[in-house]
Amino acid sequence: MTIDILYVANKRKIINDPVFGFLTIPNELVYDVLQHPYVQRLGRIRQLGLSNFVYPGAMHSRFLHSIGAMHLMQEGLATLKSKGVELSESEAIAAQIAILLHDIGHGPFSHVLEHTLVDGITHEEISLLMMEQINRDLQSSVTEGRLQLDDYHGPLDLAIAIFKNQYPRHFLHQLISSQLDVDRMDYLCRDSFFSGVQEGRVASERLLKMLNVVDDKLVVELKGIYSVEKFLVARRLMYWQVYLHKTSVAAEQLLIKVLTRAKELAEQGVELFCSPALHYFLYNKITAADFTLGSEAMRQYALLDDSDVLSAIKAWMDCSDRLLRLLSAAFTNRSLFRGRLLTEPLSDVEKKALRSYYAQTLGITLHEAEYCFVEHVSTSNTYSEKDDSIDILYNDGTVRDIASASEILDLKALTRKPKKLYLFQYRI
Repeated sequence: MTIDILYVANKRKIINDPVFGFLTIPNELVYDVLQHPYVQRLGRIRQLGLSNFVYPGAMHSRFLHSIGAMHLMQEGLATLKSKGVELSESEAIAAQIAILLHDIGHGPFSHVLEHTLVDGITHEEISLLMMEQINRDLQSSVTEGRLQLDDYHGPLDLAIAIFKNQYPRHFLHQLISSQLDVDRMDYLCRDSFFSGVQEGRVASERLLKMLNVVDDKLVVELKGIYSVEKFLVARRLMYWQVYLHKTSVAAEQLLIKVLTRAKELAEQGVELFCSPALHYFLYNKITAADFTLGSEAMRQYALLDDSDVLSAIKAWMDCSDRLLRLLSAAFTNRSLFRGRLLTEPLSDVEKKALRSYYAQTLGITLHEAEYCFVEHVSTSNTYSEKDDSIDILYNDGTVRDIASASEILDLKALTRKPKKLYLFQYRI
């Protein structure tokens, strides 16, 4: 895929963001990246997937999150430069582009597509492929001499190196992906704002102002320790109150069942209404091997967004398959799976009883009845000792992990990974 770039006199735009106010597009290369079809596609994918079933205001896009994270990267880099951390213009621009593109590989409704229509490849791997493609498409930016990127030849080479943690300055990667990165700062503030869940608000501005670098590693100055504590608590609350809310998970499990049934029918040769992009993934077995630069899988994936799935499900309410009709109508009309907590997994006898119940009640086969219920484990941890730690810089120059520096956060509570086992069932 190639695109022709028409350069205009002024590409330093201002965007009015409801969360952080006016955001600036600081550079022509950043503007060109924003204009790429892969990035524009993020405006058609909801940041919170199906959370709007619980919080009707949670309709913001991944595009809005991405430019918000880029803004926080600008603020964070400005703070580090003011404290004497040497940063070249190319490093600063590359870091902003890396965070702008960090979510570019997400499919419709976040992670649902990874479990149904595509096998063996994650959105992170697709993100890297998309970055490489944009790098090729924008190659003329460097050949025209508009931006020097040191020893990197492609306009996004440096950004990709930082994203993959292959650039010598590790702290730049930490700003993109760590336990206290600008990605998390933005999505906590943004998701809290649009969902109305105030517990998720974090002091992102203060956290950024407290950042510093010691031995090529991000640290937070001691004055910011309370903001870090609030950040970790807010993240924990947002996961269980928003991201892993029982109703949101129920909607996601129902959507997975709808797409899985559609895929099964497609494999049987049943013709279903869908867009060309969705048709490609339903009627072909797509694996990681199909995703290469310039491949048909990449082209079709880049055309797939939330609207493809929603329009297809609306049409499937009138399809020939009874089960798909029932599931599609339940999703469209918000008659979601009913969920309840389990103390232990279902026994084979209980599963058999559920299959028989749905088969007899709905007039479907025992195999089809398996689409009417599912066991699911929701889990999340607040802090991981295995990842880059959140380090606190004391006034005497010593550095301590937040898990040991905090007086109110307990290490066991921080690192514990609670699990909730649910049974989700079709409502009759």
